[in-house]
Amino acid sequence: MGNTGAMTDELVSLRVEITGHVAEVTLLGPGKGNAMGPDFWRELPLVFAGLDADPEVRAVVLTGSGANFSYGLDLPAMMGSWAGLLDGTALAAPRTDFLREIRALQAAVSSVAACRKPVIAAVGGWCVGGGLDVIAAADIRLASADARFSLREVRVAIVADLGSLQRLAGVIGEGHLRELAFTGKDIDADRAARIGLVNDIVPDVLAAARELAAEIAANPPLVVQGTKDVLDHAREPRVADALRYVSTWNAAFLPSKDLGEAVQAFLERRPPRFTGQ
Repeated sequence: MGNTGAMTDELVSLRVEITGHVAEVTLLGPGKGNAMGPDFWRELPLVFAGLDADPEVRAVVLTGSGANFSYGLDLPAMMGSWAGLLDGTALAAPRTDFLREIRALQAAVSSVAACRKPVIAAVGGWCVGGGLDVIAAADIRLASADARFSLREVRVAIVADLGSLQRLAGVIGEGHLRELAFTGKDIDADRAARIGLVNDIVPDVLAAARELAAEIAANPPLVVQGTKDVLDHAREPRVADALRYVSTWNAAFLPSKDLGEAVQAFLERRPPRFTGQ
């Protein structure tokens, strides 16, 4: 297991298994639908830094446990520090703390993109919000026929700030990205394949991802890593600059009564009533 073994012993939200030269990272939750809570955000960058440094690992498969990839951000688990943000009263100190938190979450997602080993996302069931940010940071995406995707943030009064807006334009094009970002709509696997969000729809998504990872791992590892580095050369500086911009924008403008209403409506399982305040 190279350099990765000790690091994986105490994981809560992720499972890492290495077979040959392929690492498999599985989202475990513990929130419903592999929702992404504090453990996930702490562990994701540690796992991908470890895989990046492990000379035995040449490719990575990223998947979810159970029926879904991820429902996205675990709102109840993550909003403990958002008090002033939800009623629009936050002053400089809580906004500064929020900026720091956004940038930490961004860095966690970016650890997937920064991993020198190609990452293949195997998506079944729902892939929502933060889940979409994570697979946007992968190199290749495969889906099962039941996969469903949503750039959901606008529906909960949030400007998506963890990478989908920055990375997906080059994957699905500006028009499709803007449609998904402005509506927060759900799309099925067929639509995802038509717009290029996923490379293929396959009967057994995990088996297909493992097979593709093994095919990549059979090639000269330094050449594969060099190819990824060259492909990322122009994109990643633009992504980093845009992530910094959206984190600053959200720290300034996201605190609102609409955000509080979105969270309350989510907790009460009712449609939100937005007022533009």
